[in-house]
Amino acid sequence: MKLQYLLGICLVLVISGLPRFALGETEYFAVFMEGKKVGYSIQSRVVSEGIVTTAAEVSITVSRADVPMSMNIKDTSIETMDGKPLGFELVQDFGIMAAKVVGIVDERGVVGVTTTSMGMEQKSEFEWPGGAVMAEGLRLLQLKQGLKEGTSYTAKVFEPTMLQAIDAEIRIGPKRNVDMFGRVVALTEVTIRLLVPMAGEITMTRYVDDELRVQKSVEFAAGIQIEMIACGKEFALGENDVFEFVDKMVLSAPAPLSDLRSAKSVSYHLSPSWKGGSFTIPGSDNQRVWPVDGGKVVVTVEPLAAPRRAGFPYRGRDKEILEAMKATRFLQSDSEEIKELARRAVGTTKDAGEAVKRIESFVGEYITEKTFSVGYASAAEVAASRVGDCSEHAVLVAAMCRAVRIPARVVSGIVYTDEFGGREDVFVGHAWVESYIGDKWVGLDASGVAGGYGAGHIALASGNGNPEDFLGLISSLGRFKIDEVMVNKGR
Repeated sequence: MKLQYLLGICLVLVISGLPRFALGETEYFAVFMEGKKVGYSIQSRVVSEGIVTTAAEVSITVSRADVPMSMNIKDTSIETMDGKPLGFELVQDFGIMAAKVVGIVDERGVVGVTTTSMGMEQKSEFEWPGGAVMAEGLRLLQLKQGLKEGTSYTAKVFEPTMLQAIDAEIRIGPKRNVDMFGRVVALTEVTIRLLVPMAGEITMTRYVDDELRVQKSVEFAAGIQIEMIACGKEFALGENDVFEFVDKMVLSAPAPLSDLRSAKSVSYHLSPSWKGGSFTIPGSDNQRVWPVDGGKVVVTVEPLAAPRRAGFPYRGRDKEILEAMKATRFLQSDSEEIKELARRAVGTTKDAGEAVKRIESFVGEYITEKTFSVGYASAAEVAASRVGDCSEHAVLVAAMCRAVRIPARVVSGIVYTDEFGGREDVFVGHAWVESYIGDKWVGLDASGVAGGYGAGHIALASGNGNPEDFLGLISSLGRFKIDEVMVNKGR
């Protein structure tokens, strides 16, 4: 059970920022969760020889079951004075894992990307999304649009953390008196709605001064109120409060549930956490979703068994499934170390179902130190360290499946457990894997939580194991509660 929530929140704070700076200026912000200071953000914009460099750094530390957890992300955009993209740099530090992504945009509009982690480099290319802007381009657009109440406009913003463009809808609201550490300031309210691929909608409110400098921001993620408030350097970088994250990771079950692992299926009746609220739950081969009145949803989880005598490698042409066989920056299935682990696990079997079960069992034993202390690690780092919890189990399982040409994806969601953090009968954040066998996606869970994958798992998002995949998780968490659970034991 991992702090995917914290990782997603950290990404939200990075991607949601508006350009807000004058020439050569650095500004500091204190980051609060539920009123407690948990970190800082440093924002800067520098112009030199006609090149604009805009940087946003976020650092957050929280406590999970008395274990401190820190995450740091720095996102840098490089552009011309008129907002033409030239390149970007992204540095992510999630505990034992640190990765650097550098992108250079050439004259043809092709982006060359180099990802470095644990001394290993991965290179890739993609075409720059048409019409997309970065920090300076968005700043110029905002200056052009101004702060007249009722003004609304859209932008396509390239986000280095996701290596893709995000559609943004921006609306200028009224001036309001805003509390800034006891000092009341008249600021203009700006509402930003981000339409994030695979994650849905993220909405935040910014309060800006007449020069478009953000002074305060307020948003909700995973049911947590998050604020960034402009302040002095000393306070921003100063001591944090202790913010215990466990309660925010836990969703109460309506009643104790027994032996869900052996259930044929389980139906969960979900409703919005507040009147008029909404949420989205994805369907899959293991999970069917039906909307009902009042914004409620029924999710029936019926785990599939792996088809017998299904061969591998996958030889079909489905683009989505082929994508689930590629090496990525967090699933380095092309590394010799992971290929060797996969060969050791699979042995001589030619049956795909047997192969993934062997990988699942192998990873469960291979990771010898089960700990919450790792922020988030890639498959290659897990292979080297043999340390982690559910997320580390998931990325290694997925990478090993891909290494033997079995499609696999990392799934994040919640899972039922009898006890967690001193609370009984709860659902907690979790990560596992689905592998494509025959013609179905089959669940795998090497972490040992709940005895393996079963009907107690509710999926909220899936992807390639990249940090941005967890945005789908936090856009759903906190938005729903579980009203009723119906267990079908079958025969």
